[in-house]
Amino acid sequence: MKEPRLVSSRSHVLVKQLHRQANDPGAYRKLGSVWLEGDHLCKALLARGGVPQLAVIAESAWQQQVDLRALALQAHEVVMLDDHLLGEVSSLETPARIGFLMALPEVVASPVATLDTVVLDRLQDPGNVGTVLRSAAALGVKQVLALKGSAALWSPKVLRAGMGAHFALNLHEGVAPEVLDDLVSRGLALVATSSHTRDELHRVTLPSPCAWLLGHEGQGVDAALLARCNLSVRIPQPGGEESLNVAAAAAICFYETARQRLMASGAAGSSVS
Repeated sequence: MKEPRLVSSRSHVLVKQLHRQANDPGAYRKLGSVWLEGDHLCKALLARGGVPQLAVIAESAWQQQVDLRALALQAHEVVMLDDHLLGEVSSLETPARIGFLMALPEVVASPVATLDTVVLDRLQDPGNVGTVLRSAAALGVKQVLALKGSAALWSPKVLRAGMGAHFALNLHEGVAPEVLDDLVSRGLALVATSSHTRDELHRVTLPSPCAWLLGHEGQGVDAALLARCNLSVRIPQPGGEESLNVAAAAAICFYETARQRLMASGAAGSSVS
């Protein structure tokens, strides 16, 4: 069993680093590491084959909670944190008793034109961004392109809302709009929602693969980006509301993409048999 080292000083370099990472949404970009707070995110990383650099566990949890101790031992190194310091390394009202520090995943390839994709155009709310990522992972959208001005994908609030979805997705941040032109030229269809179009989502055959373009919560999709789209569709709203929350709209669009894929594969299977 790994022997953990005890950290009990507020001035310790690790405490200062984790405090920064818990409270500064963009700190991971400067530090090259991501702070995963809570056992759910820790387990999600391990389930996808990730190995954390460091586990930080409350001293009392190490001594008394066998499940958390076993989780901590999956990391290369373990640090016990004096319980009174938990609030220093958390942005939560009730701090988690365990967390992993992992290296910021290296983006080793450019975005590809053969994957169903979601494009985030300046989405600001971390909860919306994380929820979009969670829906994407659940419904088979594999690639996320966050254009410049979008919320930091690996920030603590986005991570919490994503509930582990990050580890199932190809994530690209700081993407320039010109990248979309290249992807479209290579066959990736760009699709947006609009209340002003006649084509209803459930009545059109969606291109495969496609990239759903989601716009800023207040301003919507940038007009220049909207002009690049191959298709715009409308989500019917019989209840009469003016618009949907962007994360709710995304889930509906992703589901329709998945439904059409499943229907097509079922029809193909029937014809083969």
